[in-house]
Amino acid sequence: MLGDAYEYLMRHFATESGKSKGQFYTPAEVSRVLAKVVGINSKTRADQTVYDPTCGSGSLLLKVADEAPRGITIYGQEKDNATWALSKMNMWLHGNEDAEIEKGDTITSPQFTKGGELRTFDFAVANPPFSVKSWNNGLENDYGRFEYGTPPDKNGDYAFLLHVLKSLKSTGKAAIILPHGVLFRGHAEADIRRNLLKRGFIKGVIGLPPNLFYGTGIPACIVVLDKKNAAGRAGVFMIDASKGFVKDGPKNRLRAQDIHKIVDTFNKQIEINRYSRMVPLKEIADPRNGYNLNIPRYIDSSEPEDTQDLHAHLHGGIPDRDLDALDEYWKAFPSLRSTLFTENRPGYSDLTIDIAEVQQTVLESPKFKKFAAKVDTVVDEWFAAHRAQLAKIDENTKPAELIAEISEDLLARFKSMPLLDEYDVYEQLMSYWNETTMHDDVFMIMNDGWLGAAKPRKTIEDKDRKLSEAPDLVIGSGRSATKYKMDLIPPALLVSTYYYDTQAQINELTAEAEAATLAVEEYVEEHAVDDGLLATAMDDDKITKALATARLRVAKREKSDPDEIKALEHLIALYDAEAAAKKAAKDLQAELDAAVLKEYGKLTEDDVKDLVLDEKWHATIKSRIAGEVTALTHNLVARIEELGERYAKTVVELDDELTQLETRVVQHLADMGIKK
Repeated sequence: MLGDAYEYLMRHFATESGKSKGQFYTPAEVSRVLAKVVGINSKTRADQTVYDPTCGSGSLLLKVADEAPRGITIYGQEKDNATWALSKMNMWLHGNEDAEIEKGDTITSPQFTKGGELRTFDFAVANPPFSVKSWNNGLENDYGRFEYGTPPDKNGDYAFLLHVLKSLKSTGKAAIILPHGVLFRGHAEADIRRNLLKRGFIKGVIGLPPNLFYGTGIPACIVVLDKKNAAGRAGVFMIDASKGFVKDGPKNRLRAQDIHKIVDTFNKQIEINRYSRMVPLKEIADPRNGYNLNIPRYIDSSEPEDTQDLHAHLHGGIPDRDLDALDEYWKAFPSLRSTLFTENRPGYSDLTIDIAEVQQTVLESPKFKKFAAKVDTVVDEWFAAHRAQLAKIDENTKPAELIAEISEDLLARFKSMPLLDEYDVYEQLMSYWNETTMHDDVFMIMNDGWLGAAKPRKTIEDKDRKLSEAPDLVIGSGRSATKYKMDLIPPALLVSTYYYDTQAQINELTAEAEAATLAVEEYVEEHAVDDGLLATAMDDDKITKALATARLRVAKREKSDPDEIKALEHLIALYDAEAAAKKAAKDLQAELDAAVLKEYGKLTEDDVKDLVLDEKWHATIKSRIAGEVTALTHNLVARIEELGERYAKTVVELDDELTQLETRVVQHLADMGIKK
């Protein structure tokens, strides 16, 4: 826990410090990608070694170590004094006291040497500073690192890459983060790149989203090196992952689904249209490419152009090629296309329904309903398969292993599901785990047990430290009010399970109170105008029950206009009805709150498990995944509506409408005495 807290503080510090201090921290999500694509996993032995020549605070090395449950031997070097101290402390806090972290400039003074040569390692990972201009200042011994070419004096990117390469054993693997420029820059760097490619050292290149790293917004990539079987390597596996991210404050961040997709695709060498490709070395070496590794040369990740069909604009109909582009939907929902469209002429179709009816037609389609039900069934079966395991969560549970197991199973179950991207489904579970609720729930249960975690607690109120929690339940009012926090089981969950009828009554009373308030507002708006029946009761353009009552007493005493007296009496009656309705809703809500608080004390451990497992976790995950179905349905409907509106009228029809409008305008002008 101390290590996790330290990691959080460093990430927060990197975020807030920006360019000045961001260099010491590699985002955890990127670190996980490096660890997984470099080949560190459950089979990695404790005697195998991993090296980071620019280790900063050690966050990258620690994430790598997390991927090796049997352990791994850690080595690192850091130039900056303060950051080196951070790294040493970070290792200690995370239980890696034996990690060897040395201090010094990796290029000019490498600390891991043996017999006058660089020491070699099984794995290496690195996120070196980008494009260092003074990398060779003080360089006396190059340790044979530059046999494939010397990097330019003003740019040290390849100096770090070549250092990493030289630091690998004959079967060693490495993943290094570098700016995109290393893939295509010319002159000395082009020579180095060509020599490395000819020898098969570059296994893959992964293009990352922009603005991921603290301290720089420069687009970056991961270069994967692999000495094993290098001589027989016939291509470079490329991934364009630049579009897979989420905005997170001032930076971008890889989501769980982005990480998983990158890792699966790279490790299994899966070719995906507009995303990944094994590029033959012959193609890279072709004179037209000249050993340039710029990813867009080999992978076109742009979306297909949405072309306008001139023939359709002239003669009507929706182009069949636009409908064919939705083939994935038609395969998933057989007969839906024939329900929505009919042939106009060869190559063109017409909508059979009004555009406004498209959404309803899709949602009511039997095939769509069957598809949505199938998605629900898969989620239900997945949760049922793990429910017993989740119900056994206790102090011995290993959360990381738990979420890894159930998330991988969910991903596997949705791989064969049409339309839905299994990584989108996976993200719904992982975001619920990481960013919102489930992770915290599991830790509370581990620490306090099921019953202990479900107990209400009083909110934290510390004015001196400016700490204040928003209560989930308030009993009483004013200074005597007691505020409660329900961390594991929110009151709404108990209400929906045990007090549904009472909540329905409160909803009705609340609706009545809102209607009563609206009646007051409408009556005041009608009669509180200048010379209106309530105008005399107004004060500073406002009216209240007290003002109306005071004016009514005066009006009766002075025997004013009877209509005014009736209006005031009616307004007061409306105010009374509003107050009564609000009081009824408030009183019943107070009764419900008291009953709910008492209900917590009646819950058994089985009750808590049923509520958390079924009504909270299962229901929420199911709802989130159903949201993916809604999203893809919206995309289909939006595209059909767009095409329908685009080709609804021919150019001739539009021209006729324009002529008619022009004629009407001319007539209006003539009626006004204005000649065209």
